[in-house]
Amino acid sequence: MTGIAPYDHLVITALAPVRWFREFGRPPRILGLDIARGLAILGMAGAHIGEMDSFDWLDPATWTDLVNGRSSILFAVLAGISIALMTGRSALPERERIPSIRLNLVGRGAVIFLIGLALEMLNTPIAVILTLYGLLYVAVIPFLRWRPWQLLAGAAVLALLGPALLAFLSAVMLVPYGSGIGFVLYGTYPITVWLALVLGGMALGRLRVGEVRTALAVLGIGLALAVVGYGLGGVGQAMGASGSAASSSFVDEGSEGASPRSGWEGYPQALAETDPLGAALSAVFAVDPHSGGTAEVLGSGGFALMVIALCLLLSRPLRWVLLPLGALGSMPLTAYSVHVLSIVLIGGPGAFFSSNAFWAATAGGLLLGATLWSMFFGRGPLERLVGRGAAAMAAVPRR
Repeated sequence: MTGIAPYDHLVITALAPVRWFREFGRPPRILGLDIARGLAILGMAGAHIGEMDSFDWLDPATWTDLVNGRSSILFAVLAGISIALMTGRSALPERERIPSIRLNLVGRGAVIFLIGLALEMLNTPIAVILTLYGLLYVAVIPFLRWRPWQLLAGAAVLALLGPALLAFLSAVMLVPYGSGIGFVLYGTYPITVWLALVLGGMALGRLRVGEVRTALAVLGIGLALAVVGYGLGGVGQAMGASGSAASSSFVDEGSEGASPRSGWEGYPQALAETDPLGAALSAVFAVDPHSGGTAEVLGSGGFALMVIALCLLLSRPLRWVLLPLGALGSMPLTAYSVHVLSIVLIGGPGAFFSSNAFWAATAGGLLLGATLWSMFFGRGPLERLVGRGAAAMAAVPRR
């Protein structure tokens, strides 16, 4: 005996960083997507706790405002790409695999939903995205075998017609309210908007997203969509459109039971006050963050595509520099949850505060923590939990 064997684990541990720098983010994993996901996490943290002025192209000091709304939209598009990659990548999943994939997605969505509920119980000022995020894993099940062009067509229909239709129906029904429609249709994350983004991401995930030519095409398409969307929003502001969809009316009035309720006798006057056609038009031109308007979906969705494309293109020449961002993006649920928990630990339940210094500290802490965890433990702890939940749901029962 040489006496070395008892210390082999120390040798393995010491070599872990070297192995990680050499192997992390290599195919079949797509490092550029992890980097984009890491940016989305840091952007959402900034949107939650950052101090920033309204965006102005001519004032670089205001450019941090780009994280508002756009970070969560980037997160949604990346979710669609991830769903496509886990269900077949560029090939449609075989029909015989569909039942297992459905159960896997239901299990995954259920665990994410529960994590979201737990974070909401912490009573922070954050509009936690994970509850709807979990629901979206179930909502995409009917589209698993759709081809890329079908997914893009579905996304286009939802993006172009969904906001106006929801605003019109809200006005016609005199701003209805309830926990269900508040969560799914008229809350911070209306499902018509977010499902459109996820379907668009799924289409991209089916198109060999890791190839350079795909990234270049996505960059051009994203730029075009951003120009159209923000241009549409600019036209709406010039016309005096409200800049927000019907969801704001729901939050301000419906949740307090203040919408007009006068039965058929007073319905014509109440309908004139809610102005269904005007509400639908405003929803088309709404471009502000979380307005849920068509202009926001197109503009910010295009912006998200450009970010993804640039991350894919830069992930090769700048691999060593961007690895910590990739590590962060490889465990988004864990990082997002740690960020929300940190707000409670610093400010207490129900507290609201904003601090760029805390945003910077959060970013540094998440990057360092995710990198070290990835080096020595691999997948994030909540990602492991979600994987186990999905596997348990899809497992064949023992006889």
